Amino acid sequence: MSNVVPLLRPRPAPDAAARATAAVVSDLVTIAEQLHDIGARAAALGRPRTEAERTVQMVLDAVTSIERALDTITDGGDYTPF
Repeated sequence: MSNVVPLLRPRPAPDAAARATAAVVSDLVTIAEQLHDIGARAAALGRPRTEAERTVQMVLDAVTSIERALDTITDGGDYTPF
């Protein structure tokens, strides 16, 4: 009988589909963050109010679409690829 306890066990490598999904999720999150920044910058351009509101609304619509895509690909936000 041995009193040595293995502390580290090799973990199986994640499959290619999980890696690809994680990459897409990461890209979508990055794009959503960038769109939020773009919306803020567009609002500060000094354009006429109605034009600025329409521009910001369109950018927010794009963010909403990306968030819906994230919900779909992550099954409602419950996603652990590895």
